[in-house]
Amino acid sequence: MAEKIDIKILSDNRAAGYNYHLSDKYEAGLVLTGTEVKAAKSGKVQLKESYAEVSGNEAWLLNAHISEYSHGNIMNHSPARKRKLLLHRSEIEKLQAETREKGLTIIPTKLYLKAGRIKIEIAVGKGKKFHDKREAVRAREMQDEAKAEMARRSRQ
Repeated sequence: MAEKIDIKILSDNRAAGYNYHLSDKYEAGLVLTGTEVKAAKSGKVQLKESYAEVSGNEAWLLNAHISEYSHGNIMNHSPARKRKLLLHRSEIEKLQAETREKGLTIIPTKLYLKAGRIKIEIAVGKGKKFHDKREAVRAREMQDEAKAEMARRSRQ
């Protein structure tokens, strides 16, 4: 019998789905210092403007802001430093091909705690144009109106 793995979301990048058409998703580990782990576990992470890149056969997370740990004193970390992503070689090569050839971007969507380890979900995305964003909002509003109407009818 398979055991259910408990996942606690530490940070969620909701703007990613709004600004990008997301396709392939990957789970990656992160190389973090001790104070970064403690700050992340207390939810002091911001992924909104962050992205990942592949350089020199390694994947890196850039612009992710992990606030300094309150009790970190002189051992504290730099909040916006470059962090290494831990992925399989085949996944790195696939990401490298997609970003170089197709001009896509690697966007972090979630940072979470899984079985005591901090993991990050990254997705390959293509930037949405302004009219795509408006269309997505319109579709969501129509769906909400339809749900509300169904609820109204079921109450009668």
